[in-house]
Amino acid sequence: MAGILIIAHAPLASALRDCVAHIYGGLPARIGAIDVLPDSDPSEIVALAHSEIERLREENGALVLTDMFGATPANIASRLSALPGVRVLAGVNLPMLVRGVCYRACELDTLVEKALAGATKGIHAIGPLVAPAPPVGKSADEPECVSPGVPIVPPAGSATAPTGSSASDAASASANAPNSSNASGTVN
Repeated sequence: MAGILIIAHAPLASALRDCVAHIYGGLPARIGAIDVLPDSDPSEIVALAHSEIERLREENGALVLTDMFGATPANIASRLSALPGVRVLAGVNLPMLVRGVCYRACELDTLVEKALAGATKGIHAIGPLVAPAPPVGKSADEPECVSPGVPIVPPAGSATAPTGSSASDAASASANAPNSSNASGTVN
């Protein structure tokens, strides 16, 4: 069995561990959590993470799950990736963690594949997708709101969209751009 260590912004690591305890009716063995607080000393957290890996590691190693690639918890977790028998994954979500717990008896690289599959297969849109409402009381220094998935295509030779362009101008330009998404969501 592989041990699992979650390193994330507080209180996410503990919350994910608590969710696993809820799902399984108790916390399975060898699952740890380190919540990184805004004022945490990264060198102290690295030392704590090393000791937690030694405590949690089992015969087939340890899997470290962290929240956001490039953030402090992930940077701390990345230091553990050089240890033998340790793999680190960023972008933890509950489906990734549950899948990791379910497949802890697998060889470590297979466990990584299963956890990654759980993370991505656990993401679904539920119900009809509704465009967001236009902003109310927008201040002059706030940028225009563009619906998710609608890329802003700047005019040829320009690094940014012209000042004063609206979301509908951007959507119109996007519809005429090569490789843009059409109304059905498929790429041309």
